[in-house]
Amino acid sequence: MSSSSSSLPLNFDNSSSSSKLPLRSIPGDCGSPFFGPIKDRFDYFYNEGRDQFFRTRMQKYQSTVFRANMPPGPSMASNPNVVVLLDAISFPILFDTSRIEKRNVLDGTYMPSTAFTGGYRVCAYLDPSEPNHALLKRLFMSSLAARHHNFISVFRSCLTELFITLEDDASRKGKADFNGISDNMSFNFVFKLFCDKHPSETKLGSNGPNLVTKWLFLQLAPLITLGLSMLPNVVEDLLLHTFPLPSLFVKSDYKNLYHAFYASASSILDEAESMGIKRDEACHNLVFLAGFNAYGGMKTLFPALIKWVGLAGEKLHGQLADEIRSIVKAEGGVTFAALDKMALTKSVVYEALRIEPPVPFQYGKAKEDMVIHSHDAAFEIKKGEMIFGYQPFATKDPKVFDNPEEFVAHRFMGDGEKMLEYVYWSNGRESDDPTVENKQCPGKDLVVLLSRVMMVEFFLRYDTFNIECGTLLLGSSVTFKSLTKQPTFDHKSITHVS
Repeated sequence: MSSSSSSLPLNFDNSSSSSKLPLRSIPGDCGSPFFGPIKDRFDYFYNEGRDQFFRTRMQKYQSTVFRANMPPGPSMASNPNVVVLLDAISFPILFDTSRIEKRNVLDGTYMPSTAFTGGYRVCAYLDPSEPNHALLKRLFMSSLAARHHNFISVFRSCLTELFITLEDDASRKGKADFNGISDNMSFNFVFKLFCDKHPSETKLGSNGPNLVTKWLFLQLAPLITLGLSMLPNVVEDLLLHTFPLPSLFVKSDYKNLYHAFYASASSILDEAESMGIKRDEACHNLVFLAGFNAYGGMKTLFPALIKWVGLAGEKLHGQLADEIRSIVKAEGGVTFAALDKMALTKSVVYEALRIEPPVPFQYGKAKEDMVIHSHDAAFEIKKGEMIFGYQPFATKDPKVFDNPEEFVAHRFMGDGEKMLEYVYWSNGRESDDPTVENKQCPGKDLVVLLSRVMMVEFFLRYDTFNIECGTLLLGSSVTFKSLTKQPTFDHKSITHVS
C-alpha cells in the first residue's frame, strides 16, 4: 500500500483559485416547509442511512455543495434548511469565525434546553464574539496547561486498570467489550485530571459513566436512530425526532455529577472566580467540558482508533511494536520527547482521526453574503443561511487524499505530514492551534497525546490482537477476540515522566 497521501498540490490555495471557478447556483431542493424536512429525515435515518443520504444527493446534483434539510426538523428546529459541504476545500469556511456565526449551533439546527446545563448557555454554544466565550475558553486552556505534567502519568494509571479488565474479560468470557471498559477508563481519567482524585472516592462511585451517558443521550437523541428492528420507524421518529426529551429524566443524575465536580475541582473553580466567572457557572461549564466534550468525544475516539489499528492487521502491529519498544528503551521511558520521535505512531493516530473523526458534524451561520468554493465551482451563500459540513466526506475527499477510504498507516509520515492541514476533527485544521478567538477544541493536543499514549501502552504489552467491529448509536463498537501478550513486558520497569 502506498504511503502517498495527496493528489492535490500542497500549495493549493482556494482563495487564489476562486476567480477561475464558475459561479453556480447551489443545487438542491428542500421541499415544502413541513413535508420536505420530514422526507429528508426519514431518508437520513431509515430509507438511505447517513452516508448514503449525502452520497446520493452529491451524485444527483454532481456537486459537493448542495441544499438539503438536516434532522431533527419539525417541530424541534424552526428552520432545518442547510447548505451542505462535502469536500475539503469548501469545508474550512466553517472555521472562519469572522464570517461564520457559531451561536447555539453545536448540535446543528436545534439546541437542547439549557436545563441540561444548569440554566447556562455553556461555552460550546457561545460565539467567540460573546464576552463569556473568551473568559471560559481561557479558563479551560489555563486549566489544561496547569495539568500538562500530569497527562501521561494519570492516563497511564487509568490504562493499567483498562488492560487488567480487558485481559480478565477475555480470559473469563473468551471476548471483551472494549467500549464499556474504555468508557469507564475515560471517565476516570477526565475526573482524575480535573479533580485530582478517583471518582470512586466521591459519591459517584462507579456510576459516573452511566450518569453522563444518559445525560448525553437525552441531548443527542434527535440526531440518532436506535436501529431496533422491533420498533417501527414511525414510532421511533415520533419518540426521538419530533419533540425534545425533557431534562427532568436526568435531573438527579446531573445534580450528582455537578456536586461531585463542585466539591472536587476547587482549584479550577477558584481560578474561575479570580477571573470574574461565577462559581456555579464555571462548574456547569466544567461538567459540560468533562462530560460532553471530553468523555463524549472519547466514547467514539478510542474505539475508532483500536478498530482501525486492529483491522490493519499483524504487519502493522509488528511495525508499531518495534518503533514503540525501541524508542521507549532508548529514551528510558514514555516521555513527551519519546512520543514525539514515534513517526509511525503519530501517523496512525492522525489517520484514525481523518478516517473516522470523533465529531462528524460542523455547523455555522453566515454572518454576511459570501462566495464559497469547492474544487469545481463557486457558490453564493446569503447572510443568515445555515451551513453544514459533513466531516467524514471532507476528510476522505478523493481530490485531496489518495485511497481516501483506506486506512493508510504511513499516510502522514515524511512529506505526508504536510497534509495535516486537511485533517479537521478538532473544529479546525490539525496544523492550527486553539485560541480564545476561535472554536477549535481547547484539548486538541491532549486528544492526540492520549491517543499516542494508548498506542504506546498497548504495544508495550501486546504483540498483536484480533477484534470484531460493529456500530453503536454514536461511533463504532469493538470486541476483542484475542490478545497476544508481549512475554517479557514489565510495566513497573517503564517510567512515565515529562
